[in-house]
This record gives sequence, structure tokens and C-alpha cells, in this order.
Amino acid sequence: MTARRVVAFGGGHGLSASLRALRHCAPELDLDITAVVTVGDDGGSSGRLRAERGGLPPGDLRQALVALAGDHPATRRSAGLFQHRFAAAPVGVPGSGATGRGPAAGDDAGRDGAAPRGTDGASAGTDGLTGHAVGNLVLCGLMELLGDPVAALEHAGAMLGAVGRVLPMSRQPVGIEARVRGADPAAPDDVCTVSGQHQVAVTTGRVESLRLTPSAPPACAEAIEAIRAADWLIFGPGSWYTSVLPHLLVPQLADAIVSTSARRLVTLNLAAEKETLGLSVADHLAALHWYLPELKVDLVLADAKAVGDPEPVERAAESLGARLVLAPVAVVDGTPRHDPAALGAALVPVLGADR
Repeated sequence: MTARRVVAFGGGHGLSASLRALRHCAPELDLDITAVVTVGDDGGSSGRLRAERGGLPPGDLRQALVALAGDHPATRRSAGLFQHRFAAAPVGVPGSGATGRGPAAGDDAGRDGAAPRGTDGASAGTDGLTGHAVGNLVLCGLMELLGDPVAALEHAGAMLGAVGRVLPMSRQPVGIEARVRGADPAAPDDVCTVSGQHQVAVTTGRVESLRLTPSAPPACAEAIEAIRAADWLIFGPGSWYTSVLPHLLVPQLADAIVSTSARRLVTLNLAAEKETLGLSVADHLAALHWYLPELKVDLVLADAKAVGDPEPVERAAESLGARLVLAPVAVVDGTPRHDPAALGAALVPVLGADR
């Protein structure tokens, strides 16, 4: 049987959950997995490296690689090393300048499961390594050594025994800007521009429009090739404005997404995030149409408990040409997180179905 080629779009925790779910059903369906990752992060360790070294922010790329890491004990150990984050050096370590152990700041809390996004991970009195994930430094080093982020990701994937491929949506970093109403609680009707992925992700106002800077970044050529050759494209779950929608704002990617013969699946989130407060489940689907009106979707996958009344979501799905599929895909402890095994089980009959 020919392998089914699946391309998953996103960044951070949402994409990681999707990739882990695809790994669960990969043996049964013989999947060929490609992750296409956003490159707009400007917070935490990724933001520091981006500002100091000028390359792609590595955190979301690292998360995708770790999600696809092989099961051999050595590669699992390497994956753990990639995720290891340097804490402040102990008091008394020569040259550290550390005043004690502090929390290690991360690339975007909620996306990375670490400290709040936007902290630089190296407060006064700590050494330069504090807050950095080892995998971020490895990727940064490989990108400088090899001179190409795709080659760097291929090499890192081999180090981790990755069972899929990780690609950036562009070989150059992008900025994310949003027009936000009520970003200042004291002026709830005022609209202002909020700049930077981190600031957009944590805004307490309502995002009214989104754009990238530059407005037309060059798409990664290998990502376009993967989209054109794919059987399935998967969008979400993940931070809608900062992980999912940015892909639709890269003109070359958008053209490939619209023109490919692949079927398209949208996996909805389990709860609103700060950046999507006030946005209903149906509104998430409407946003896809707003930013890429030509987009047609085949299936929308959602958790029944998270959806509540399915009727408005069904209507929103139908407006994209899609059918709504409800399945229990959340972890059982009640927190708004996807269970990779449950999500994988829900994906098997969907991805395995013939046209």
C-alpha cells in the first residue's frame, strides 16, 4: 500500500499534539508525516536567539522534532536532552554571577509548557544559558554551521530518529502584527496595533485583523512541494492567530494549499486562549475563510464536550464545504489538552478513508 502523505501545520503545543496523534496512527495507516512550522516566535529562549543571532526562532521547530522523535532509548534520551532547559547556575559557581536558582523561562507558555512567554529567560544575576533549551541551541548551531535551516532540521531529525520531516513555513523569520480592540482595558473601544507574536498571544483585547511582516515572506520551497504531493493537510489544534492562521498569510503557501488535490482537515481547539477570547468555536472556522476565502475543507474534527451545541459549528463547517466529526479527543482529567492517543484513534478512520 502506498504511504499516505500528511502535512500538518502549526506551532508549539498544538502542533506537537497533532504530530504525536499522527504517530499513534502512523503504523496502521503507513503515514508519511511532514510538519510545516510557524517562524514568528519572539518570546523566551527563541526570541533571545532570534534577536541575538538573527536566524529562525528554533523553539517551535524543536517541539515538532521532539514530537516526531523515534522510540529507541537513545533517541528518547536525545529528545529529553533537546527539551532540557538550563536553570540559573547554583550560588557559588565561579563566573556564573548567579544569585540562586530561578525558574527557567520558556518559549511561550501554553505552547511550550514552560514559563510565561515573553520573559527573556535570563534575568539579572544569571548566566547567559539560563532559560535556553538545549535543542534551541543545537538548532541555532546547526543552522549557522550548515547555512540552511532545512538542512539543519534534516540533520537534527536524524539525531532524534524522527519518523517524519519538519520544515519551516519560510526560511526567514516573520513578524506578527494584529489590530486589537480593547487592548487597553481603560479604553475598551479603541483599536491599536499590537506587534510581536508574544504580545498578540497574551493580549486581553479582541483581535480584529492579523498580518505578517514582511507581508509576503518567501515560502519554504520544500514545504510547497510537500503540500502539492500530500494526500491530507491538517490545520490545528493550536493558537489560532499565532500558530494556525499565519500559514494562510504566506501567499505562496496559500496558493499551494488552495490548489493541491489533497483533502483538508481542521482540528478545533478545546478551549479559548487569551488571543481568541470572545471567539466562538464557529468563529474559529469563519476566521479561516476570512483570511483565505478560497479555502475549502473536507472535515472538521472536534471534541463534543468542547463544542457544546453542534449546530452553529456544523453550519460554519458546511460554509467551508466540510462535514463535522465529533469524537472524544481530550485528556480525561478535564484540562483543555488533546490526548494524542485519543486524537490518533479519531484520525484513523478519517485519514484511512478512501475518497
